[in-house]
Amino acid sequence: MTIAEAQQQVDKWIQTTGVRYFSELTNMAILTEEVGEVARIMSRKYGEQSFKESDKDKDLADEMADVLWVLICLANQTGVDLTDALEKNFEKKNIRDKDRHKNNEKLR
Repeated sequence: MTIAEAQQQVDKWIQTTGVRYFSELTNMAILTEEVGEVARIMSRKYGEQSFKESDKDKDLADEMADVLWVLICLANQTGVDLTDALEKNFEKKNIRDKDRHKNNEKLR
């Protein structure tokens, strides 16, 4: 699935099953919550924090998909073409970071 197809499929799902988009502000709050869920799993699985019983069945991939879903909703609501945005972001990073990371002593 391409990014554009994902944007189209989310929009179709919202229009047919989800009734309508939540407001942009509500979706921003939901995005923050979902990113927090990813952080919780990461800190327990890869960091020093131990799992609580309520977190043991959490699925990192599913939580990441939730983050992507809400991000796509926000892009659709605000008229952002994520394919174009990502391509432009690569261009920016290629120019800005061309030698920066290669010359970073901490990355060696």
